[in-house]
Amino acid sequence: MGIIDILKKVNAVITDDHFVYTSGKHGEVYINKDALYPHTKETSAVGKMFAEKYQDAGIDLVVGPALGGIILSTWIAYHMSELTGREILGVYTEKDENKNQIFTRGYDKLVKGKNVLIIEDLTTTGGSVKKVVDTVKSAGGTVTAVCVMVNRNPDGVNSEIMGVPFDALGVLPTAAYDEADCPFCKEGRPVNTEIGHGRKYMEEKKNF
Repeated sequence: MGIIDILKKVNAVITDDHFVYTSGKHGEVYINKDALYPHTKETSAVGKMFAEKYQDAGIDLVVGPALGGIILSTWIAYHMSELTGREILGVYTEKDENKNQIFTRGYDKLVKGKNVLIIEDLTTTGGSVKKVVDTVKSAGGTVTAVCVMVNRNPDGVNSEIMGVPFDALGVLPTAAYDEADCPFCKEGRPVNTEIGHGRKYMEEKKNF
């Protein structure tokens, strides 16, 4: 079963709606990764897919951005430890007040001198995961590769943009529009305020 099949199984792929993504862009397809994580069997299976892909890459440590990256990095490190017979650590970065992804809790000390796999659940612009790449390098880690669960923008997010080897378990191209160009805004389609960043977007719009 591929990654998209797993996500569909847990009802994490939603289409024909009007969403606001983390990046602030709008679109009609949403991958609700939060619908995956309560299902430990499926989440474990996803972690194993990452681990099998990179089990021979000499990885010492897995890093993902909070929040989804916390869960994924732990499962991936667990399965990679099982596959390689040595302990692979799983840590995460957190967003600071400037929206950079930084290490807290002393995790930067664990990264120094290590071969690092950076993971992320979804990417539309690649902005968040690129910040993790910069932070790992600043902490003295070597970024062996970046891999995301699903790449929503294969034309715009790739190894060239990242500056390091980049891959994805699956690709689900979804058009993402700036608010000014959003066809769903223009047709008056209501923004989904239950999933994604729609509620925050609508509140900001109301207060503007």
